[in-house]
Amino acid sequence: MTIAYKTAFLTLALLGSTALGSVAAQAADQEISWIYCGDKIDPIHEKYIKEWEGKNTGWKVVPEVVGWAQCQDKATTLAAAGTPVGMAYVGSRTLKEFAENDMIVPVPMTEEEKKSYYPNIVDTVTFDDTQWGVPVAFSTKALYWNKDLFKQAGLDPETPPKTWAEEIAFAKQIKEKTGIAGYGLPAKTFDNTMHQFMHWVYTNNGKVIDGDKIVMDSPEVLAALQAYKDITPYSVEGATAYEQNEIRAIFLDGKAGMIQSGSGAAALLKETKINWGIAPLPLGPSAKGEGTLLITDSLAIFKGTGVEEKAIEFAKFITSPGPQGEYELQGGAGLTPLRPSPKVDEFVKADASWKPLIDGIAYGGPEPLFTDYKGFQNAMIDMVQSVVTGKAEPADALKKAAGELEQYK
Repeated sequence: MTIAYKTAFLTLALLGSTALGSVAAQAADQEISWIYCGDKIDPIHEKYIKEWEGKNTGWKVVPEVVGWAQCQDKATTLAAAGTPVGMAYVGSRTLKEFAENDMIVPVPMTEEEKKSYYPNIVDTVTFDDTQWGVPVAFSTKALYWNKDLFKQAGLDPETPPKTWAEEIAFAKQIKEKTGIAGYGLPAKTFDNTMHQFMHWVYTNNGKVIDGDKIVMDSPEVLAALQAYKDITPYSVEGATAYEQNEIRAIFLDGKAGMIQSGSGAAALLKETKINWGIAPLPLGPSAKGEGTLLITDSLAIFKGTGVEEKAIEFAKFITSPGPQGEYELQGGAGLTPLRPSPKVDEFVKADASWKPLIDGIAYGGPEPLFTDYKGFQNAMIDMVQSVVTGKAEPADALKKAAGELEQYK
């Protein structure tokens, strides 16, 4: 179900009637409103907002902090009502839906800008050869393992699994030898269930959609879904009750042998006594190299505000290498760097846990772009849940989901 777009323009009837009215209109035109997702504004963003305002006299960036669960819906509702914000923090998967409903403006990148990012990242904001947002946050996943549980199970604690087959075998051995779950597989009715499965798709050279063609019903994706079925008996019981942060908490409590998680897990693990390791995600039989789902959030510039050009300028400034580098290399933020840089090299040299999170980018893939991303997401969640609960066989579940996706593309 696509967004219903309704055009509405506000007429400044009193413009020019008084000097006061003129000043008020001018002041309003020079504000860039920003729907900012989260509980509070990151201090690094506050610092660079002030810096940009200092260099752009007469312009003011006005962030409105909105909780994660509501922020995207609020941006959508305001745009549909004809009273859009200047800019909003959105999941890049929504950009196609916004663009096709004429709610946002393109944010084209130069070749130099595109080349500044790690491979495949620009693809997360691109369709019809046009960029529709500026990446502002990026996450990848790596495999974390509990070395003490490996040792208790008779596995080499310094050797993580490199393939799905090894991962499943190691999970089985941990469960059978220690009684503790060998793996943490999240399958809650939550967007992350789709994300977690896509990491398996991209570690087996799979794909969901190619242009406007659904290509999910393939040997590569079927193998990923079969692996889900195979590892479920050795995973945390009741997978549909957990999303990734809840699974991570179980791992932090020493109650799972392996999980896939982002950089935030490393930051938390450093505060525990767990003897842990981090490695690239294990590979499926059709993999061409280390892969991961490339999830980006973006700054989308909404249409009809009169400040679109200046909003684009600010969005590119706040995500430029300097400000962005400070923002994303905080560890606990759970982010992966968007661009290679000497600063990133320093972080990797000082803390090797960053390396597997970056190495998967080369063969990673973007979040699939659908006109109805929630419809796509829900179909994928239903597919995964039907397999991990034993209600459907992988081949049947995959075929059903692929058919459903036709209506959402």
